[in-house]
Amino acid sequence: MQRRDFLRFAVLTPLAAAIPVAFGEANKISGVEPAPDGKSHTFELAHQHFLLDGAPFQIRSGEMHPARIPAEYWLHRIRMAKAMGLNTIAIYLMWNYFESEPGQFDFTTERRDFVRFINLCQQEGMWVYLRPGPYVCAEWDLGGLPAYLLRDPSIRVRTKDDARYMQAVQRYMDAVAPKIAPLMASRGGPILMMQIENEYASFGHDLAYLQRLKSMWQAHGIEGPFSVADGLGQIQKTGTYVPGAALGLDGDTDFAAAQALAGEMPVWMSEGYPGWLTHWGDPDFQTGNYLPTLRKLMAEGRSFNLYVVHGGTNFGFTAGANARDDYANFEPVITSYDYGAPINERGESTPNYHAFRKLIAEHVSHTVPEPPAPPPTMHFPDVIAHPYASIWDNLPLPSRMVKKADPNEILFAQNQGMVVYRKTLLSGGMLDMEGLRDYGTVFSDGKYLDYVSRVNKPGLHVKNYVDIPPPANGAGVIVDILVDSFGHVGYGQAMYDFKGIVGAVTLDGEELHNWQAHSLPIDEAYVAGLPPMRADSPSKQRPGMFFKAIVKLDNTGDCYIDMSEWNKGYLWVNGKLLGRYWRIGPQQRLYCPASWLSRGHNELLVFDMHLVAPTTIRCSDRLNG
Repeated sequence: MQRRDFLRFAVLTPLAAAIPVAFGEANKISGVEPAPDGKSHTFELAHQHFLLDGAPFQIRSGEMHPARIPAEYWLHRIRMAKAMGLNTIAIYLMWNYFESEPGQFDFTTERRDFVRFINLCQQEGMWVYLRPGPYVCAEWDLGGLPAYLLRDPSIRVRTKDDARYMQAVQRYMDAVAPKIAPLMASRGGPILMMQIENEYASFGHDLAYLQRLKSMWQAHGIEGPFSVADGLGQIQKTGTYVPGAALGLDGDTDFAAAQALAGEMPVWMSEGYPGWLTHWGDPDFQTGNYLPTLRKLMAEGRSFNLYVVHGGTNFGFTAGANARDDYANFEPVITSYDYGAPINERGESTPNYHAFRKLIAEHVSHTVPEPPAPPPTMHFPDVIAHPYASIWDNLPLPSRMVKKADPNEILFAQNQGMVVYRKTLLSGGMLDMEGLRDYGTVFSDGKYLDYVSRVNKPGLHVKNYVDIPPPANGAGVIVDILVDSFGHVGYGQAMYDFKGIVGAVTLDGEELHNWQAHSLPIDEAYVAGLPPMRADSPSKQRPGMFFKAIVKLDNTGDCYIDMSEWNKGYLWVNGKLLGRYWRIGPQQRLYCPASWLSRGHNELLVFDMHLVAPTTIRCSDRLNG
């Protein structure tokens, strides 16, 4: 059973009977709750409680990630969480979102200014529980670790025993810690507590690694307090509880057993799941039933963090994937991170939101504020996207000649995107690509033959071979393999999830060498430079096509762009990659915030791996239904 499946099962089971009552038998939290006010506050872990300025304090937290929320909506989402009765926002920091290349940090563009987000939390009277990694999981690409680490195939991650990894971690902390330290509650900021790594017991058993990370934060002037978060059984088995830290249970609810491990330190629910993650090919969007658990937590005065109160969107290439420890059962995460959360992807309240709000309001003495209205929506009529450019007319030069089809990260220092492997074969036969990651289309002299896939879902099956027809008249045949990658696995032992082709390619059992390889990062620079396809292009009927549509708008607003008429590929809006789509669903509509659009002309650019004919793009006001 994989971690997320295990935790989902655990959190939906009844709470253990012998839960210690945090604040006596009272059902009400009395008095006015303290809020961050720019003054220094003490937050301590003692007597099995969280103590804020010496008084017991219940953390009622909801998690949301600035990287998944349009920056102009940060304030709205924080206010929605506050209006549900929460007093804290939990935040992951995704290392690879700030440092995509070694030493090149960006804390200002797009949704990266986490300091501003935390300041907005303080402005709204919300405390912060910060989870800065270096590893976070979060169904994010490689769990937040930079994929550039994989350019060295011998590196070991999440260990103190690999100097290369720890040097990269040190560089990350050197960049991010000076931004965090002034925001700690002891220095007048809203951050109550910092998490050390994330769910490490699900990966390793070296307590000294976690202690090293704690010391590294302390060396930057961040004294804590600190917490660790994991499944109870996993942390018991590995012995990776950090003494002196709060013990957070992810999904597990046996607080009594956890307290025996934590001693005088507080135990709380660091991740409680109102909904669940969804993978491509799942039969439907995942949901949950968290109300009974929340009712018990509130009755007992137990601190908790809802994972997530608002999920947001895996814009661009940021969505991760799951797999077994042997890399089988690969399951990529969809573009939407709606997660069945009480605040949906575009900031609307759900029935769960109102049920949770009502329940929390019954247990607090202050009046819970009214939720703000959701941002406005808009609609555009159906448009037809016409063929615009072909990948085959735009293979970057120079190509590389390689002895074998190595991964993208090693061949091109390319983290995601696509790659073309090309070779002339003098005979036909069974072409086997067992190490292809993650999805490919195979061509013979420009003719599409078949797909290969690492994903096994209804309507699709794992397949790594294609029958190559013999060359006509004894001449050679040019075989092209267009490989598309999903996000890197972000959980468990399958953290070395190289992309492209990672094993031998054989023809009737004989390994093929000397491939011509073309890097296709399909990043914004590549897409911006695409020339229109010539009328006489030989690629006009060859799958691997870009399509373009123009949408004229009088006013902007949020919308969902419906890609249900398409097969598999990517959608850019005005030059920015919104995310992936795939016919196997369950997601067919991609959330597009108003800020990605403008009055007047808007360009929708689609790359589809299979279609060649003009196809319809539709507009909706919701993710599904």
